[in-house]
Amino acid sequence: MPASDCDVLCAGIIVADHVCTPIDHLPGPGELVTADRLLLTLGGCAANTAVDLAKMGVRSAVAGRVGADLFGRIVADMLREAGVNTAGLVSDPDMDTSQTLIVNVAGQDRRYIHSFGANAGFQASDIVPTGRILYVGGFLLMRRLTGRDLAAVFAEARSRGMQTFLDVVTPPGLNYLAELRHVLPHTDVFKPNSDEARLITGERDPVVQARIFRDLGAKTVIISQGGEGSWLMNDEGTFRVGVYPTEYVDGSGGGDAFDAGFIFGMLHQMSTADCLRYASALGASCVRAIGTTPGVFTRPECEAFIQAHHLPIEKLA
Repeated sequence: MPASDCDVLCAGIIVADHVCTPIDHLPGPGELVTADRLLLTLGGCAANTAVDLAKMGVRSAVAGRVGADLFGRIVADMLREAGVNTAGLVSDPDMDTSQTLIVNVAGQDRRYIHSFGANAGFQASDIVPTGRILYVGGFLLMRRLTGRDLAAVFAEARSRGMQTFLDVVTPPGLNYLAELRHVLPHTDVFKPNSDEARLITGERDPVVQARIFRDLGAKTVIISQGGEGSWLMNDEGTFRVGVYPTEYVDGSGGGDAFDAGFIFGMLHQMSTADCLRYASALGASCVRAIGTTPGVFTRPECEAFIQAHHLPIEKLA
């Protein structure tokens, strides 16, 4: 099936994740620590968001790169099994598939060991805008995808009547604002987390952060804060958003699930508040299980959860 048959194209980072269930402590030199399970799962912003959307009944596709290796074949198979269109997945014969080792220690934040692999070759020409929404995840981490080049892709997408959604990763040693100045004027939704927004702007207040990104051209800005909720700023005003109750097991992929829920709302032309409800519900569902996508709600599960629980949303201005 060509990617043109899909509603959302998710472009960017694709990873094979190796994840352990929570362990008591990090092993010392020469020490063996056992985990209940070790999982090989999908990872990376584009893969996670595409799978989460597929679980919500959305026709999603990916554009990204894997290596021509065993892990690349496994990632492609897992995407297809999840119902994601892989017509835009490039197999690079000269690179390994990107992989991340995620170490979960009970009561501590996750630790990561990462190899960038084939994602290093991802570039604007790998993205052929198609569908109703173009999502790009992991921007700023892929050095061959420049702000100027992505701005041209987003402008083309908008000329085709598509909406654009941008999420970022903030590696050290990069002038973030210099890249974002090009692309934010062509961005319908920009969603960094609060740590990323602080690194980009030098500001700690999420309202100030959001205003800076709005001034640079983004129509809607969401600053996510994990377990502390999120902030949204658009033409309607500024919204402070709480969280749904959830049992936290593993935070991997929570932000990508939030993105998928918000995109689901956009596809169905929901109000800002309802987009936030779906985003927050999918984000809450993700962290209940090990791995980036296994715990994420299906559409019936998500809608039942939203009906049963209240999400605090306060409009400040």
